[in-house]
Amino acid sequence: MSSESQAGESARSEIRERHESVAAEVVPEQTDLYISGEFVEPAEGGTIDTVDPTTGEVLASVGGATEADIDRAVDAAWDAFDSTWSGYGAGKRQQILIDIADAIDEHSQELAKLESLDNGKPVSESSADVYLAADHFRYFAGIVRKNGGSTMPEGSRLGQVVKEPYGVVGQIIPWNFPLLMASWKLAPALAAGNCSVLKPAEQTPLSALRLAELIDDIVPDGVVNIVPGYGEEAGPPLTGHEDVRKVAFTGSTAVGKQVMKSAADNVTDVTLELGGKSPVVVHPDVAPGKAVKLVAQAIFYNTGECCEAGSRLFVHDDIADEVLGGLAQAVDDMTIGDPLLRETDLGPKVSREQVDRTLEYLEKAESGGGKFLAGGGIPDDESLSDGCFVEPTLVDGLDHDHEAVQEEIFGPVLDVFRWDDYDEMMELANDVDYGLAGGVITDDISQANETARDIEAGYIWVNTYHDLVAGLPFGGYKQSGIGRELSEETLDHYQQTKTINLSL
Repeated sequence: MSSESQAGESARSEIRERHESVAAEVVPEQTDLYISGEFVEPAEGGTIDTVDPTTGEVLASVGGATEADIDRAVDAAWDAFDSTWSGYGAGKRQQILIDIADAIDEHSQELAKLESLDNGKPVSESSADVYLAADHFRYFAGIVRKNGGSTMPEGSRLGQVVKEPYGVVGQIIPWNFPLLMASWKLAPALAAGNCSVLKPAEQTPLSALRLAELIDDIVPDGVVNIVPGYGEEAGPPLTGHEDVRKVAFTGSTAVGKQVMKSAADNVTDVTLELGGKSPVVVHPDVAPGKAVKLVAQAIFYNTGECCEAGSRLFVHDDIADEVLGGLAQAVDDMTIGDPLLRETDLGPKVSREQVDRTLEYLEKAESGGGKFLAGGGIPDDESLSDGCFVEPTLVDGLDHDHEAVQEEIFGPVLDVFRWDDYDEMMELANDVDYGLAGGVITDDISQANETARDIEAGYIWVNTYHDLVAGLPFGGYKQSGIGRELSEETLDHYQQTKTINLSL
């Protein structure tokens, strides 16, 4: 064995040992389904192995829910709603949300390490996710008391507009932000007065199960039920359940369409936060270094596994060479490696399946005339050979109608385009089926406002990216979804409106 191979094997062994040690500390003991305040085995006894994408080792085997378990969880949620939760006023729900946030904060380091093990994201990013998860519960705790309806006197009549919970909601979250997405779903649902049956992604169920442990003494039994399961086995029974009054889903557009069809049989209300292929527009007045920093953040954060990732760059001809050269250098300077280390910039993708998907798009891009300005494959680092790593990649030269440009890759891949005519550029920027987000980089406030308004998307960043603040509605246009999250508007999605017209 060469000295280089020996060094790679030694580094690989060091990573494995570090992950085994941390897993022994943070992987939850309870990995069955959480229904009615108890961890219970699935009806059919099925299990799902959740794998560490850095090492390829199994972290835990969790219960795999099927239709019988979904029925049991929905029944438990209705029992809790009818017997307990529907009688809790806004003040009591508010305190529970605050207590959940405090529990997350108290275990923040543990939860961050668990996310990095289960998902592969760098611990610096998972730490931010944990902070935001707690903040999200606090935000909805802060607004729950003001969501009380209205009255309208009219002559001898008194009109009352009352907001009422649905009762039981079904919620499905993705694998890219496991704990944070759980908070995006649970916090507004509980604030609005509902009970929840939440299905985490089969790839990353551990933080949701650990959250169940943490809130077991905070939330009445049955108010929150966590049912990990394969999408095809647990998803349709939940989204098509006749006793689930509301469905909220975050994931791909393709699956979101299936969720809508499933919910349609019972005319169940849905909110959907779906895929994206977001443009980032760089104007010529901005300093190239500033643009490089923001564009890199837009596409490479969370290994590009973000629905709102800025995956299509439109950079003005006047500064294109400098920006693209700077981005290539930024890629070279990135530290790809163990997500448990603070110095790591880019961790592994969540699974081997996602690696193969990304590489397939890169092969199509290359065969379609694309030129890799950086990256284009897997890292040539033997210490990372056990994991699901893909190089951050810049692709130039593709036609805008190429499938690698039009479709969501969900990886660290940036398609780059130069422009000099604003109207032609904007036509391309909007020439996708998605409309989740977009970015504008300029020092001209009028130009920033014009471009932000011209981009057909629901959330636009100007001179920043991925900065999602509670209170600002997040959601998409076109095939990027229905409804909004993160804001007071979200409460409306979890409540029904009742009008009472009273004659005095």
